[in-house]
Amino acid sequence: MPRVIVPVGLSMGPRYRYVRPPDPRPECYEIHLGDDLVELTEDETAVWAAAFIDADRHSKLGVNRKSLIRMLENAPRPEPRAAEIVEDLISRGLLLEYDPEGDVQEVFRRHKLLPLGEGLGSTPEEPHLHRIGHQGNPKVAVPIQVYTQWSYAYLHPNLWEACVYYADESEEASAGEDVLNLTPGEVARDVALNLPMMIATSCAFLDPVVAA
Repeated sequence: MPRVIVPVGLSMGPRYRYVRPPDPRPECYEIHLGDDLVELTEDETAVWAAAFIDADRHSKLGVNRKSLIRMLENAPRPEPRAAEIVEDLISRGLLLEYDPEGDVQEVFRRHKLLPLGEGLGSTPEEPHLHRIGHQGNPKVAVPIQVYTQWSYAYLHPNLWEACVYYADESEEASAGEDVLNLTPGEVARDVALNLPMMIATSCAFLDPVVAA
């Protein structure tokens, strides 16, 4: 399967200059990335934000570097430096490529998963799926192991260790309980498959692990 591409970090919006009369042009745009506030230009921010745009394609794991660049080059306001900017943002850790059906241990060890939005629970019609959304409106529905990682993975040093912890808890649960008994790799794979959609709908974001 082609590798997907997702944005990393949390948008903190534009920053304006302390001048009079007010300058309508932002001095920069800021992204919370680990323990830093990264400053981006308007063009860089547009490329970073474009990785969120097509939530439907993200749900089908259809957004990769090639499709992102093609969309930027053919946008109403084309970005002629799309490939160059995408490459730069990847090298700076602001965009992440990975294979959702491959070994994601290394990628997950470098990142934490943090929740955004609201946990909206399951429904009588689909008790196996748990919904996440905004202002009571569901944006994505995920299985319980992914919902648990969305809820609690930030408590662990990194996303991989969160998956290991969930798998260990499942294995140690009593045989009489309704548990999935998944391995860490299986938990991680389920998270990896649902991650693009959770990020594209602003229900979660990835943040790089800060070195101690």
